[in-house]
Amino acid sequence: TSGSGRCGGLANQAPRLAPGGTTQCWEPDETTATAKGRVRCAAASQHAAMPLQIGDPAPDFTLPDQNGASLQLSSLKGKRVVIYFYPKDATPGCTKEACNFRDRWDSFKQHDITVLGISKDNAASHQRFITKQELPFTLLTDEEPCAVATSYDSYGLKKFMGREFMGIIRTTFIIDKQGRLVRIMDKVKTKTHHADVAKILAELP
Repeated sequence: TSGSGRCGGLANQAPRLAPGGTTQCWEPDETTATAKGRVRCAAASQHAAMPLQIGDPAPDFTLPDQNGASLQLSSLKGKRVVIYFYPKDATPGCTKEACNFRDRWDSFKQHDITVLGISKDNAASHQRFITKQELPFTLLTDEEPCAVATSYDSYGLKKFMGREFMGIIRTTFIIDKQGRLVRIMDKVKTKTHHADVAKILAELP
C-alpha cells in the first residue's frame, strides 16, 4: 500500500439515510438483518457524502470494547492510533491480520501506539477471539446501523460466493498525535499488513 494517500476507495458507495439524517447500513447474514444497538458518532452523515482524506480530523466516536466499557477516540489524543476495520472475528483473513499485529506488539507498545480493531461482532465474540488468539489490544463493536464504519468510508457493497450484500470493508487508518489522519490503507493484504503499518509508523515524527 502506498503511503502517499488513499488507494481505491468508496466514493461511489452511498449509505442509506433514515429520517433525520441518521446513517443506516444493513448487512444480511445467516441469522438476522435487524438493526440493534446504538453508537455515538460525531460525523457519520457528513462523511457519508465526502470521502475522508489525508489530513482530515479523524471522526470521533464512542464504542463499547470487549468488556462492555465505552471508549472514545478523542480520549486518545496525544497518542498515535491505528484503527483497523475488519469483517468478522475468527475468520481466516481476520485472524491472520489480528495475529500479525499481536506478533509485532512489542514494537507498537514500545512506541506508545494504540491499536483498535473494529467489527460488528459483539463483546462475547470479541472476548472469545482475544482469548483464543491471545490478542493484546482492544476490539470494539460497531453494531448495525454501522455508523462508525460508515463515517470512515469502511462500509459498502461486498460480494461473496455469488451473493451481494452491504458490510464492513477491511480498511486501516493511522492517526497522529493531533488526531488527524496521516494514512488511509484500503488495499490491505492481511499477510503483510502489520509490516506495512509498522513501516509507515516508523516514518512518522
